[in-house]
Amino acid sequence: MRILSGVQPSGRPHIGNYFGAMRQNIELSRSSDAYIFIANYHAMTSIRDPKTLAAYTDGLARDYLALGLDPDRCAFYRQSDLPEVCELSWILTTITPMGLLERCVSYKDKVAKGLPADHGLFAYPVLMAADILIVKSTTVPVGADQKQHVEVARDIAIKFNNTFGNVFPLPEERILPEVSAVPGVDGQKMSKSYGNTIEPFEDEKAIRKKIMSIKTDSKGVADPKDPETCNLFALFRLFAAPAERDAMAEKYRKGGTGYGDVKKRLADLLLEHFAEARKRRAALTDADVASALSKGAERARRVARETLAEVRKAVGL
Repeated sequence: MRILSGVQPSGRPHIGNYFGAMRQNIELSRSSDAYIFIANYHAMTSIRDPKTLAAYTDGLARDYLALGLDPDRCAFYRQSDLPEVCELSWILTTITPMGLLERCVSYKDKVAKGLPADHGLFAYPVLMAADILIVKSTTVPVGADQKQHVEVARDIAIKFNNTFGNVFPLPEERILPEVSAVPGVDGQKMSKSYGNTIEPFEDEKAIRKKIMSIKTDSKGVADPKDPETCNLFALFRLFAAPAERDAMAEKYRKGGTGYGDVKKRLADLLLEHFAEARKRRAALTDADVASALSKGAERARRVARETLAEVRKAVGL
């Protein structure tokens, strides 16, 4: 089983990104043949400032390494360090039916949110298929909302194999364990686009300030509260041990606990959870990051070159 997963450097990762994908990717990289990449080509559909894209790419690499991704146990690389991906993307584009892309929900959703309807956004699923197929990955971990992208990659692989002969294994999605939407400080789903995030590696003072600003209802200290409908408790339960989580839920129901005390404890728990990672990130040098990405790109390119050679021969190039 060969696993592939990519994360866009479209902003500074927040705890929603961590619980939603990054943590699972790191765990998978320890137990499988894993290819984990920074999808900086994909990020160009929304980021047009070169300095911003470079900074987010570097920051995401540092975050992954600090959180425990071991570049000796997986191929960790920047998408742009595999030029074979773009060549394969064009070849796949020539056999991809327009109707297949027109049915992609993500394109419609992003246009509805105001992103320009350019070719990059429309052809995004073909580039994603190239990411998956260039290393002949068989398993792609995704959230349920990303399942369609893997289905499109599989459809394109089938079309290629039927047209030119069997080159690609057919990738299967691996639906990641459902993580309840991590709420932001305003109660909406945590998202860079909403500006409501808490980032694990930002300044401690900023983290505490954000947590103290989390939106809650107007119930007083003495009032009983419902932990199941409280955004603050939804964040608290991500970091608290089961015994402390259950004890806090009981305090909620009985009354006598103020939101301020819960926020202070949440801040302590979050900082404890990421304490070692924060130390590792602070100690990372530019050379450490460059070495990890170079090693990963070299490993991935060995496979990518072999795959592309097969493809070029199959299509007559």
